[in-house]
Amino acid sequence: MTRVLVPVRYPLSEHSRRTLSEAIRVAEERGADLTILHINLYHRGGETTRTNLKRTVEKAFGRLANARYVVRDGFLIEETILEEVAATQADVVVIGRKQMGRWRRAIRRLVDDPNIENFLREKIDCELITVG
Repeated sequence: MTRVLVPVRYPLSEHSRRTLSEAIRVAEERGADLTILHINLYHRGGETTRTNLKRTVEKAFGRLANARYVVRDGFLIEETILEEVAATQADVVVIGRKQMGRWRRAIRRLVDDPNIENFLREKIDCELITVG
């Protein structure tokens, strides 16, 4: 079965709602499992629970078939997303344009003049959809 992963902020920002809406559409269109991921950053404090994430998403979008809610703790959003992509063996990752900007900054720290699309495709080995 196809697996779609979508990282979101909590509470859901308008941008996260648009990104999640696209991920839901892609998952339904492909008959895929959907993993909704939130990352609690250690340095920001505060913790979101899986239950809170699920309630908030279901309040905004209704009950989602084949949805899985995951909350991870991490230092770097990018690293934690890559770990979740590997753990879930995601076929598609749906990220917001702001998230893509964050990935670009992180990758620039690692390599000179990177080709971001190629780097991400090499690292995640799956389809990448960016939502504006």
